[in-house]
Amino acid sequence: MQYYLDSHAHTVASGHAYNTIFEMAEGAAQKGLKLLALTEHAGAMPGTCHEFYFSNLRMLPRRMKGIEVLFGAEVNIMDYKGKVDMSEKLLAQMDVVVASLHMPCIRPGTKEENTEALVGAMKNPYVNIIGHPDDGRYPVDYEILVQAAKEQHVLLELNNTSLHPKGSRKDPEPKDREMLRLCMNYQVPVIVNSDAHSVFDVGAHEYAQALLEDMKFPEYLIVNRSVEEYKKYINRKCD
Repeated sequence: MQYYLDSHAHTVASGHAYNTIFEMAEGAAQKGLKLLALTEHAGAMPGTCHEFYFSNLRMLPRRMKGIEVLFGAEVNIMDYKGKVDMSEKLLAQMDVVVASLHMPCIRPGTKEENTEALVGAMKNPYVNIIGHPDDGRYPVDYEILVQAAKEQHVLLELNNTSLHPKGSRKDPEPKDREMLRLCMNYQVPVIVNSDAHSVFDVGAHEYAQALLEDMKFPEYLIVNRSVEEYKKYINRKCD
C-alpha cells in the first residue's frame, strides 16, 4: 500500500525528540509523503513546550519542503473521564489533535477505567485520533472502544513505534490484532502513524504494514491512502 501521510510525529519541541520542523518535513518529503502532521506533546508531559508554542503555531506556513505540513498536539488524557491537558480555546487552534494515555500523566487503571478515559476523550469535539491504544499497561475493552470511535467519528491509531522491536509499550501486537479484527467487523477506519521522534522514523510504517497484511486488513479502511479521506477527520480540513 502507498502511504501518503503521517499524522503523529514529534520535533525537538517535545523535549525528548531529536529533529527540527524543517528536518522532519524534509524527511517526510524524501519518503514520498504528501502530508506530515507534527503533534508535539502537550503540557503535562515532562520537558515539553509551553502553551505559548501551541498558540503561535498559527503563524507557521502549511507547506514546507514541497509537502503539506500540519501542526497540532498529542494531548495527555489526565483522568478516567477523558479530560485532556489543553484548553478548549487552544485545542480549537490545532490542525489535528491526538489524545493518548501516557505513564507520566495518568496511572494505569482497570480495564473499565482505561476504556472510560479513552471514550471520554473521544467525546471532546477537538480530538481526532486516539494514539497508541495498544499499550498492555492500560488494558482496554476494544469492542467498546471501536464502537465509540465509529459513533464519535474519531480515528484509532495503529502505531508503528508500538510494534517496533525496541518499543517500550507492553505486548502491543495482540492488542492491535484484537482492535483491527473489530475494526473490520464494524467497518471502522484506522490511521497508521509512525509516532516518529527522529527523522529516521518519520513515515515509517513497516511493522504496522506487516501486521495489516497478515490480517488481510482492507485498504479502504486505512485513511493514509488518501489526504482527502484523512481531512474528513481532522480539525482543519482546508489546504
